[in-house]
Amino acid sequence: MTQAMRRQALGLSAVIAALMAVQAAAGLLVPSLYRDAEWARAAWYGNDIVTLAVAVPLLVSALVFARRGSLRAELVWFAMLGYALYNYAYYVFGARMNELFPLYVTLFVAPAVALVLALGRFDATALTAAVSGRAQRRLVAGYMALTGVGLAMAWLAQWAGWVFSGIEPAIGEEAFTLIASLDLSLMVPYFVLGAVLLWRSHPWGYVLGPIMCLKGATYTLVLTVSSTVAATRGIEGTAAQIPVWAAWTLVGAVAAGALLASVRRAE
Repeated sequence: MTQAMRRQALGLSAVIAALMAVQAAAGLLVPSLYRDAEWARAAWYGNDIVTLAVAVPLLVSALVFARRGSLRAELVWFAMLGYALYNYAYYVFGARMNELFPLYVTLFVAPAVALVLALGRFDATALTAAVSGRAQRRLVAGYMALTGVGLAMAWLAQWAGWVFSGIEPAIGEEAFTLIASLDLSLMVPYFVLGAVLLWRSHPWGYVLGPIMCLKGATYTLVLTVSSTVAATRGIEGTAAQIPVWAAWTLVGAVAAGALLASVRRAE
């Protein structure tokens, strides 16, 4: 990217980090902001915990080291912008109207703009020296393909059950439409594309790979925390989800760590 675009992306991302901290802190300190059903309020609470305790510190740290020229930090930066875009899509389209609505919209749009600025002229070939062992690369690609295809099959199977058998999705039609739409548009295509490119050792595979693995691990951490919060509030069936999301968080974090560790050789 040009230096001007890079400075603009870094500056905008710093603003995004500050606004994310404000939003998450407000949600935790003033829970009455959320006017949704109890299970949804538990989900927002879990989102806000992870955003404030994990996503914002990761984004701020990545910005600091990216300014110093770290390629690995740039990938973490992009991943956290991707997390913000995906995360705040839920607030914009899923939360009942509240006082923070304009902030939700800002935090949905701004990360997309920052990603365009940051990735528009990004030199993916600079990461070709980061190629590690063949088995490691393909193991991560396999995890990404499994995640992408698995998500697609899970959502489309429920859709098919509703269309052909009249079986309502387990989470209800409204929640299904929101979550399935966001997963099928913002998760599945990039997990699958990243898996194919990484398998082929394409330079952009080493960009999409760590971005999607870290973004995915951060959001399954949200699901882990949200399920824990819901379980403590007595919401039926949520406790059983905790080990599933925790395991997927660990796998995603290991995959992201493996790719990011290899990038160090290119710096």
